[in-house]
Amino acid sequence: MLTVANLISLVIVLVPLVIAVVLHELAHGYAAYKLGDPTAYQAGRLTLNPVKHLDPIGSIVLPLMLKLTGSPFVFGWAKPVPVNFSRLRNQRTSVLVVSAAGVATNMALALVCSGIYKWLPGSGIGANGDLFGLMGVVRQFFAYSVAINLVLAIFNLIPVPPLDGGRILSVFLPPALRFQLARIERFGIIILLALLLTGSVDWLFSRVLNPLLLVLL
Repeated sequence: MLTVANLISLVIVLVPLVIAVVLHELAHGYAAYKLGDPTAYQAGRLTLNPVKHLDPIGSIVLPLMLKLTGSPFVFGWAKPVPVNFSRLRNQRTSVLVVSAAGVATNMALALVCSGIYKWLPGSGIGANGDLFGLMGVVRQFFAYSVAINLVLAIFNLIPVPPLDGGRILSVFLPPALRFQLARIERFGIIILLALLLTGSVDWLFSRVLNPLLLVLL
């Protein structure tokens, strides 16, 4: 049975996630637009309208499943913004900037939400213990915003294409290795799923995410 508390819990997770993934993709598209590629603009993706960005599985179904099954972290993704890297000016520098724009945006959001979270007066859950107090809800909203943006930023830095980390790594590789890295992009999703299912990225979150959360929250 879906209680009011459960509904509130879902909202304060899903809303920050939607904001995080939409702004992540918008940052990629805007950076590409400013650096010479209007593809995202022409596709109508330079907008804050979440309908244009959300992926039914990555933005809604997966996060809901993770939350409802008690996963220690919740993440998701939006529809990738189309970028024609061949149209960018100053190729290597522009590829680096466009690829890093999403991660930088999530880190900036995490810092802003951390500042708001620390500024708000703490109240925890309601005095009766069964429903969240208003300030407790607001604080949890910003706490989840910090955590979700950090998870997205760290996860996207894994150097496996098509993640941002794969494209960032390619900028620093010699042409032969860059070509080899590009060849595995078709298997990128399979590799990432294998890493997640086998717990191979747990050390990344424990060594990087947890210390950052301690500092920001």
